[in-house]
Amino acid sequence: MGTPPAPARTLPAIDKDNCAYWTGGEHGRLMICRCGQCGYYVHPPVPFCPQCESSDVAPEPVSGRGRIASFTVNHKIWVPGLPTPYVLALVALDEQDDVRLVCNITHCNPDAVRFDMPVVVWFEHQEDLWVPFFRPVEQAA
Repeated sequence: MGTPPAPARTLPAIDKDNCAYWTGGEHGRLMICRCGQCGYYVHPPVPFCPQCESSDVAPEPVSGRGRIASFTVNHKIWVPGLPTPYVLALVALDEQDDVRLVCNITHCNPDAVRFDMPVVVWFEHQEDLWVPFFRPVEQAA
């Protein structure tokens, strides 16, 4: 019977600042902007560093590992075809704790999700984008 297609998702508008974030998954890389002057990671992506005000900011790959800083389990069907329940989370990246990505946690029962749970990125291809999702580290092997 095969795998059912992924539900339609509302995809972001792409611009020069966020393009690398939404397309890096094609090569298995989570791309986060980083300041070339002070090393501070900048997300959401903008063309300047809020730490030192440098405009020397460019995307670079990060490990794709982090921990769940906050989450909620959603039981309402907001989008037709999107199965419930699902977990919406803030994932703090290992490289810099204040870089928090809004994402879904997958590959586990929503009841098993915990604060500080170690997670790793994976990507779902949607049209010409690769949407980052996270799953528990122990499920990544």
